[in-house]
Amino acid sequence: MPGQIEKLVTKRATFGMGCFWACDALFGATPGVLRTRVGYAGGTLDSPTYRNLGDHTEVIDIDYNPEVIGYQELLNLFWNNHEYGLTTRIKRQYMSLVLWHDEEDRLTAEQSREKEQRKRGEPLITEIKRFERFYPAEKYHQKYRLQAHPWLVEKLRLKTSEELLGSTLAAKLNGYLAGAASVGQFEQELPSLGLNEETTEYVRKYVVENQGNGLYC
Repeated sequence: MPGQIEKLVTKRATFGMGCFWACDALFGATPGVLRTRVGYAGGTLDSPTYRNLGDHTEVIDIDYNPEVIGYQELLNLFWNNHEYGLTTRIKRQYMSLVLWHDEEDRLTAEQSREKEQRKRGEPLITEIKRFERFYPAEKYHQKYRLQAHPWLVEKLRLKTSEELLGSTLAAKLNGYLAGAASVGQFEQELPSLGLNEETTEYVRKYVVENQGNGLYC
């Protein structure tokens, strides 16, 4: 219909690549990523928790705009930013895992793994399997780096689980504060964030201080 606002088409990606705090910051700061959630997936236990994971893995669950970033680009970040477990078998909680959401993504992931193996000259133990169900982790795990700044969380009213999981701003700030974005990227994206002068200066300080320090858990 004329004048109708076109609905944004989003896609979903789910990865396990070690401790989920680091990859939450990494993907949250990535242009084209709209929302991030950390949690548990890939196993069979109903209602897992951090203290009772069963056979699940810590994962990052992502909503992204495919017109801005493609699935292969997300996979490139996945391959290049593992904390551990890409070539060494470790416990299932931190294993390397790709959970695909459609056949196109399955094929892309499998082909990408083959290409990475040839490039690295060693086998990758990344498991690629169908996504079944995602269980969000406890609130204190969500946007962990952002929640370490309670003043900013209060100022921006991002206190509830729904706000932390559903907000693009929360995802970006979690990455910015951890040093997952350059100063140039932050300044370029700043007009779209809706921050006032006080919160802008607060975030900018940490972007400058933490840029290039590397992600960690």
